[in-house]
Amino acid sequence: EEGVGTMMPGETPPPPAGTAAAGRACASCGVLQQNMNEYVAALIALKQKIIDGDRLLTEYQQKCTDILWLEISALRCQVEKMLQKILPLEKCQEELGSLKAELEEKKVCL
Repeated sequence: EEGVGTMMPGETPPPPAGTAAAGRACASCGVLQQNMNEYVAALIALKQKIIDGDRLLTEYQQKCTDILWLEISALRCQVEKMLQKILPLEKCQEELGSLKAELEEKKVCL
């Protein structure tokens, strides 16, 4: 047991076991931290793109709804105008039918 745990003067202690491995581990931790930072930045960018995409989709749907509403309103207006033109024509047709019937009666009488 002589000499175990004792050092001679001027002798440097050996590095603790695993020091080189610990240095490599720290370097790996740095790389891992860098990769994690890049991953988080990519996730944040992706999240922002999703938010922007949702906003654009909502705006597009609103524009489509507005356009559809305008087209439906324009079609309703056209239908109403056509009905306003058709109703007097139907009345005239009825009057013509009555006049025709009267003329037929007078023709028979003559």
